[in-house]
Amino acid sequence: MHICFITHEYPKANYPHGGIGTFIQTFAKALVKRAHKVSVIGVNQYTNEEEMGNDEGVDVYRLRIKKIKGITWYLNYSAINKKIKALHQTNPIDIIETPELGLAFIKKIPKIKYVIRLHGGHHFFAESEKREINWWKGFQEKRSFRKADAFIAVSKFVKSHTQKYLSYHNKPISIISNSIDLEVFKPKPDVKVKPKSVLFAGTICEKKGVAQLIKAMPKVLEAFPEVKLYLYGRDWYFKDGKSYIAYLENEVIPELELKDDSINFMGSLSLTELALKYAEAEVCVFPSLMETQGLVAPEAMAMEKTVVFTSLGPGPEAIIDKETGLLCNPYDIDSISNSILWVLNNPNESSLIAKRAKKYVEDNYNLNTLVQKNIDFYKSLG
Repeated sequence: MHICFITHEYPKANYPHGGIGTFIQTFAKALVKRAHKVSVIGVNQYTNEEEMGNDEGVDVYRLRIKKIKGITWYLNYSAINKKIKALHQTNPIDIIETPELGLAFIKKIPKIKYVIRLHGGHHFFAESEKREINWWKGFQEKRSFRKADAFIAVSKFVKSHTQKYLSYHNKPISIISNSIDLEVFKPKPDVKVKPKSVLFAGTICEKKGVAQLIKAMPKVLEAFPEVKLYLYGRDWYFKDGKSYIAYLENEVIPELELKDDSINFMGSLSLTELALKYAEAEVCVFPSLMETQGLVAPEAMAMEKTVVFTSLGPGPEAIIDKETGLLCNPYDIDSISNSILWVLNNPNESSLIAKRAKKYVEDNYNLNTLVQKNIDFYKSLG
């Protein structure tokens, strides 16, 4: 098969990227290893040039677009449609896959099947972030859903929650979790754990519960003054261009009267670098206010780490509380701090939880198994 992903988020070396980009890169390389052709088309988010590259067999096309107020979206889609047509003429495409909004202005070509993977779209996150539906994005998402031939949901929660706002139009839908690369995320016994180290990984933004995590630290530090929180991930920006990290450093942290080195923003890392940081951590904490699945929790679990994850959304699908990890209410500061303290106060029980977590991820997020489930679903659409 020739599978084409439409995304602007495919990772580029030495640039920050998010979870969708990480998933597509891992998935695409696995498809190539199974002798499928994979192309990725998107607008270049990294430079002002048009770029074509090959990432371990994955053909990546980053298109250069001139921004013209009011019609930038039209220029973007026109360029993407042109590239799809050219690739299809050279090597016929079987599957085109996009996130929720991605098909809105894609011109459908006969014999290609169009799949939307539910990573969490505009309607999905608008409720959790308590904001109004943007009419333009809402229109695009509904239009995109009507064009899809099939859907893949990364969790039961994202499937059911999205269905509150958008129709699947009685088209095929399958629940297939995002996979974890167990060759990258595996225990590293040679790496020394930093005692009393707490790790967060993900975009530094409101919906990831970063502010709540930081506000939970005074109670943790009261019991263990040597604790240090390390936050790994790219910055997020408000509409006015203000940095979220700057907001945390200048407005949130000063009110907590913490030691200068207790909260540490460490920037973005590659997957292999992040795996080393997981290995160094005593506890990994991801108190998201909303997730569709969340890759960081199972990544850390695969490395035999005790994880504190959100009790909301898909959290209970990934973790059984006190069995394969801990679940916390991200809106309750005490719930976050008490979960961290439980891990630090109960090293033996935490170690057993971490071992069970590793086994759970190996059984449920195995790359080879999940890639085959995707391939089988693609083929079923033919």
